[in-house]
Order: sequence, then structure tokens, then C-alpha cells
Amino acid sequence: MSLHIAVEVVRDSTHSLTTQIQEFIKREISEGILQPGTRLPSSRRLAGDLDVSRSVVVEAYGQLVAEGYLEAAQGAGTRVVGHLDVEPVAPALLDEGQVPRVRWDLRPGGGNTPAFPRREWLRCYQRALQATEPAHHDYPPPAGDLTLRHELTGYLGRLRGLRTSPEHLMVVAGFAQTLSLVCEVLPRLGIDALAIEEPGHPGQRQFVRESGLRAVPVPVDDEGIDVEALAASRVRAALVTPTHQFPTGVALSAERREALARWARDVDGWVVEDDYDGGLWYERGARPLALQRTMPDRVVYAGTASKTLSPGLRLGWLAAPRPMLDHLLRARARHDLGTETLTQLAFAELLRTGLFDRHLRRLNSLGRSRRDALDEAVFKHLPGAVVLGPGAGLHAYVRLPRHIDEGALVARALRRSVLVRGAAAFHAWPRRDAPGLVVGHAHLPRSGVAEAVRAMGAPSDAGELPV
Repeated sequence: MSLHIAVEVVRDSTHSLTTQIQEFIKREISEGILQPGTRLPSSRRLAGDLDVSRSVVVEAYGQLVAEGYLEAAQGAGTRVVGHLDVEPVAPALLDEGQVPRVRWDLRPGGGNTPAFPRREWLRCYQRALQATEPAHHDYPPPAGDLTLRHELTGYLGRLRGLRTSPEHLMVVAGFAQTLSLVCEVLPRLGIDALAIEEPGHPGQRQFVRESGLRAVPVPVDDEGIDVEALAASRVRAALVTPTHQFPTGVALSAERREALARWARDVDGWVVEDDYDGGLWYERGARPLALQRTMPDRVVYAGTASKTLSPGLRLGWLAAPRPMLDHLLRARARHDLGTETLTQLAFAELLRTGLFDRHLRRLNSLGRSRRDALDEAVFKHLPGAVVLGPGAGLHAYVRLPRHIDEGALVARALRRSVLVRGAAAFHAWPRRDAPGLVVGHAHLPRSGVAEAVRAMGAPSDAGELPV
């Protein structure tokens, strides 16, 4: 039955197409325009009418079913539920705000962070507080407390191979502030566009656009960002995640690192290195060092404690050559008066005492066991799927066979109490030939990883995965 529904979407909106479809249908239901029992078009039909990927509609429908707005029955299609409260239920987004009650939440992000080291942090905070001087209660230096910058210099040098010094470091409120400052400074250097990895973080893509720069997607393959495509784009600045690409998990190859350095020199350009989980590496063998060490005069290196401690701390750092750092400091002075001092001093103590290294070893041991469980479960329950990239960070990318309907698999997982993100959400443009899942696994018990994947891969009534 070729049903129609008048759904309004805005392609250049700050809200995703999935969110727009969800909110539109909820509003129509809440206002009584869509009556209980009304049958909606199939996901394939609505996707064709709106000219969007089917996975966008499948995810929207699945979310509305989970919230209780719609009901789906085999052979009967999708309908507005027959009994609705007068008051609309609270929104439940897959990325933010309230979410459906599920047994297994596999989304990457803040909720995927392992346990915070409470005892160690409290001990270090107390020591820092007891050692404070009157100057520590004044406004902090714009570049950050010198004690922390000294400790960071040693830590980043030995763990990530950074070529830096306290004078070339700035303590910031997470990577978001680094990106904000870079986007403000680049136009003053004659740069109006920033290359971003494709697929990549949709929030960063949106942030760059809203900052007034053109966000230019550049494809990523199994060796990392495609430097030839980057050169062809004619941009002079690029945002990359070379150690553990987000979301695919691949590491930038040695050849691509050299090519990227040549590109930056040739175009008089800049590379923003987002080392968002650089301390989390549990792949057997040596971890790759920071890209910054190969071209310290062309890289703004950015790290964060969000993945290793807590995103709620809003603690990060950047390293940049002096002329660029001066630009960034002047830009920051127009927005805030520095990063909170006591948190800086506590983190400096955590670094100085070696407690942070001990915490990292625990996290990496935990991550290794979860990744092993994920590899085993994917091999057993998702035939033909492959987990990409080395063991690192808090998430992994599962490449699905090309015939799998990603959106249908995500929706079916939700009905089985598993919340997982499909790869389509991380692409700047739809890629129906590259189905995948982005799985946050570090916060789950080992058995939970296996159970969640088994639930996703269990045969449906049709006896197979969605195609």
C-alpha cells in the first residue's frame, strides 16, 4: 500500500534528519493531527519520498516505537498506537537527553566511560588543596597552571612522544574549547575551510560549520585519511584522529603520516591532531606515537581527560608552536579567564605520583578484555562482520556485510533492548554500500558485551539478519 505522510525536514538544520522526522511525527500525534491507529508509510516508501537513506527513517520509527508513540506488527505495518496519554512523553534521543530504557547501551560517548578513580582523585585533590598558596586562588594563568604544564610535558613526551615544553602548552576545557579556538584563529591566517574525516564525528562537523568555516569531508580508508583527496580539496587545514580514527578505529599508516607532513608543508597549512583517547591503547605491540612529533611546527595537538577520567571534569590540553599558541591565547582571552586551578593541581598530582599511569594500566587491561569479548561475539553472532582497527579507546567499529540493512538491524536491536549506533549517523552523506555499527564497549561487563551482540545477531522470525 503506497501511503503518504507530509513530513517536513530541513537539510541544513542543526538537527539530524532522524531527529527531525521523530519530532515532526511526535508533534503531529500530540496535537491530534495523526489519530490513534493511523497507519504510516513503510520506511522504504517514506525514505524515497523524502530522498533520504532508509536507515534514517528506520531509526526514527524504531525510536518512536521504543517511546510508545508507534507500534509495529508483522504484516500490519507501522501505526500510531491506539492508546496515548494526553501529555506527550519526554523525548528520547539516541545521542543526547533521555533515552529508552534498554538493557545494553552500546553508544560511544560520555556514558561509555569506565569507573572514575575516586580514591586516587580525592587523595590528589586533598594534597593539592593543602599545598595551595594565595596565588592559586587568584585568576589562573590563561595558558594554565605552570605545575600542570610541567607534568604534562613529561607525560606527553614519554607516553605520546610529543616534542613540546611548558611554554608551548595550554590547558583548556576539553577538546571542544580547542576546536573553538582553532576555528576562530584560522580565518585570521587566511584559512576559511577545515577538512574533516569522512566518516567522522557529526558533532564536530556541525561545530565547524557553525563557527563560520567550511567543513570539507575527506574520505578515510583502512590506512586513515586519504591525503591525495585532501590535497585535491585545496584546503589548508585538516582535523584528524590519527592514532585511533573516529569512528572507524583505523590507525594512520606510516606512509600516510609522511604524506600528510608533506601536504602541510606544501600548502603552508595546519593539522589539528585530536588525540581524544591517546592513552588508551591495548593492542599487543608498540603504540603509534603522536603525529605532532613528525611536524611540530605544523600541528596543533589536542588531548583530553574525558575518555581516561571523566568528560565532566572539562579538562584538556593543547600543544602548538609559539606563533600559533599566541594567536590561540589571544582568542581565549576574549572568552574566558582560564581553567579552574584546583582541578589542574589535582591532575598534576595524579600525574606526578604515577597514579594516573596506574589508572591507565587498569583501563587498558579492562579494554583489552572487552575488545576480546567483542571480537569473539561478532565472529560468532554476526556472520561476515569484521571489527576494524587495533584495540584502543572506548569504542570499536564493526563493518557489516554489504547486503545487511543497517537501519533495520539497529531498529531490531532496539526492540531487543540493545541501543547501538549505525555507521550512517557518522557519514556526511548516505553510504548504503558501507553498513556498520559503532560500538561503545568499555563500560560493560565482559558478559554484557557478548550478550548484547548475541541479541543483535539472533535470528529474526525470518531466520536471518535484516537484508
